[in-house]
Amino acid sequence: MQSAELTFARAIAEDVHARGGRALVVGGYVRDQLLGHPSKDIDLEVFGVPADDLKALLARFGAVNTVGESFTVFKVQGLDVSLPRRESKVGRGHKGFVVHGDPFLPFDEAARRRDFTINAIGWDPRTGEYLDPHGGRADLEARVLRMVDARTFGEDSLRVLRALQFAARFGCRVDEATAGVCRATPLDDLPAERVWGELEKLLLRSPRPSVGLHLARDLDVVGRLWPTLEALARCPQDPEWHPEGDVWTHTCMVVDEAATRKAAFTHPEQVALMLGALLHDIGKPLVTAEIDGRIKSPGHEGEGVPLATALLDAWQVHTLEGYPVRAQVLALVAWHMLPGAWWKAPEPVSDGAFRRLARKVDMVLLARLSEADCNGRGGTFDCSFGQWFLDRVAALGVEHAPPAPLLLGRHLIALGVAPGPRMGEILKAVYEQQLDGAVTTLEEAIDAARGNLKFDS
Repeated sequence: MQSAELTFARAIAEDVHARGGRALVVGGYVRDQLLGHPSKDIDLEVFGVPADDLKALLARFGAVNTVGESFTVFKVQGLDVSLPRRESKVGRGHKGFVVHGDPFLPFDEAARRRDFTINAIGWDPRTGEYLDPHGGRADLEARVLRMVDARTFGEDSLRVLRALQFAARFGCRVDEATAGVCRATPLDDLPAERVWGELEKLLLRSPRPSVGLHLARDLDVVGRLWPTLEALARCPQDPEWHPEGDVWTHTCMVVDEAATRKAAFTHPEQVALMLGALLHDIGKPLVTAEIDGRIKSPGHEGEGVPLATALLDAWQVHTLEGYPVRAQVLALVAWHMLPGAWWKAPEPVSDGAFRRLARKVDMVLLARLSEADCNGRGGTFDCSFGQWFLDRVAALGVEHAPPAPLLLGRHLIALGVAPGPRMGEILKAVYEQQLDGAVTTLEEAIDAARGNLKFDS
């Protein structure tokens, strides 16, 4: 079925054609169409029609907003319609360009400013013809990421990070010439929000994020941008429990396992899960040692929290859509070992312990990360504790939050307790009894509060 966006693009293309020009769909939509992937992000590039004439033409379809100064992008009914552009490098960073719109630029020259050949293909929505002056279709079929122009590719450092997420999302390898330019391109000019934007795409849009993570090490992106993650590759593990090898290898396997579990979560929860997987063992290099003839990493969970915090700071990850992503990631790092440890505990873990843990972390996220951690190894291990943990938290009703307090301040006011520190102490004491299961109804909570008041007298 033809989308409304594509129908609209075709209507514009027909009017442009009548005016003597040509409108081509460019960028990611064309690539995704060739791959058979759904996409709604249609961008039109219009050739042969000057900016003023194009704006007047588009005005027949609705209100037109103009973006840019020296180059022109028109927004109409949510669609981006632009002129072909010429770019000149004038400063550092991915924004250090002077850009000029040129409606009479040939398509092969306009496409030359693109990063990879797979993104430099045009498609005529009127005729269905593909324009591919740089061999993008062949590279797409071969799953090769190849730069369009070796002379200008390295001028935009963000392209190095785009290579990572494209490789992960589309299962591509990077050709050697492109890889060489990536390794030689400085990355210290990238703003935090752009770094995180590309990393988020790598983690959330790929069925196997490890493809991009391994490429990031091969291109020295990890070593240059995230040295605390690079340290994972130099950190050994006990071969009995981790036959796959070092902590980096394990981390990449865990990230892939987490990717198979993320579909059930909202977007902010997916971000928390995937970052938890990436950072869960970041503390191991600080504490790993040979102890009694075995390689061990005691206390790596707690040691990892400050390191994870520093990376979240660098990526400027805080809340997302009101969800406390940062707090959940740090909690996942701190407690990711508990589900398996509680399953193996010689004595049954109390309901109160589960309820208290639910005050610190989303228990379903924790279970799924712990499963990914267990399965993200070489060899065969019993990872059934994940379902056991989920069954326990479901029975207690603490999948995503601890129990709401039964006793509230208004109940204490009715008992004659004035607002103040003592009210807080009583509320806390009764809630602790509720977490332990000693208080299960409001009536029992009020009776427990009366008991505290009798102690005061």
